[in-house]
Amino acid sequence: MAERASDRVVRLLGLVAFLDRHEGASVEELARQFGVTSEQVMADIDTLWVSGTPGYLPYDLIDFDFSSYERGVVRLTESRNMTRPLRLSAREGVALVASLRALDAGLSGALDDERAQVVRSALAKLTAAVGDAAGTVDVSLTLAAAPEVAAALATSLREGRRLHLRYVNAADVSSERDVDPIRLVTDTDRSYLLGWCHAVEGERLFRVDRILAAHVLDEPAEHHPLAPGGGEFEPGDDGALVTVHLASQGRWIAESTPVQEVRNLDDGSFEVDLRVVSPAWLRHLVLQAANEILDVRPASVAAEVASTARAALAAYGPLADPARVRAYDEHAGA
Repeated sequence: MAERASDRVVRLLGLVAFLDRHEGASVEELARQFGVTSEQVMADIDTLWVSGTPGYLPYDLIDFDFSSYERGVVRLTESRNMTRPLRLSAREGVALVASLRALDAGLSGALDDERAQVVRSALAKLTAAVGDAAGTVDVSLTLAAAPEVAAALATSLREGRRLHLRYVNAADVSSERDVDPIRLVTDTDRSYLLGWCHAVEGERLFRVDRILAAHVLDEPAEHHPLAPGGGEFEPGDDGALVTVHLASQGRWIAESTPVQEVRNLDDGSFEVDLRVVSPAWLRHLVLQAANEILDVRPASVAAEVASTARAALAAYGPLADPARVRAYDEHAGA
């Protein structure tokens, strides 16, 4: 999957902070510490080497010891104050208070006593530091699930017990399976249960709002080490390979969609390769990004999406725009 720019920025700052606390670290050690390849660490160091504070003259840049780097050891010599503790603005403090209150209210049931106490202690200290502004915050965080499902998830995670789920996937096919819960995962729009599915003998992400029923079993959940990248959806090689050619404005797709490869082209456009396990998901993606898409391969995928679009427009009867129908036809034939 293409790495999100925000994730890389966090790692770059983390590298500076880590190296500031250590006299030096090998490239391999940094790779293990941050869960990336040695090649990625070297690319990150190259980026940091030309980063710094405004002015961007040589004495404004983050610097490393070159002779150590040639031996495969990274030693920070100038951090440009990137490791100095930051003071929170009132807005940032309120945002953190809101986040911690939401976490405490919505997910504390899934935390053990020690972790729940850490959340509440941090919340109390931040609330005191922010002062009166904290009183303006009133937020709640709830899982998009039936109350009994949310309660079962919290209980199984807290007590380490196996779950029996009835689940419906993106193709509207329901199934039942036993799952050893690992953790809850959230992104901007959705919440997921990451667990070890005994039906497939592997890690799976279950969208919480698609869990129709959840029952906590008496059997204890087995411990399953979290695989690298756990919590991110990665389609297997058995999915159909689809290539989408996009204008530069469609860059968000490469950062928010599990793509297999990204190729930047000389004209500013780019191509992404996708392993598709759900045709319905692909149709939704192509229709959502239609204005940025220049081509789709194989052509049968474009034709199928165009057929879906025509059917949707036809459902509006006299309100359907013939020009739009022709545009989808032309796109499918391209």
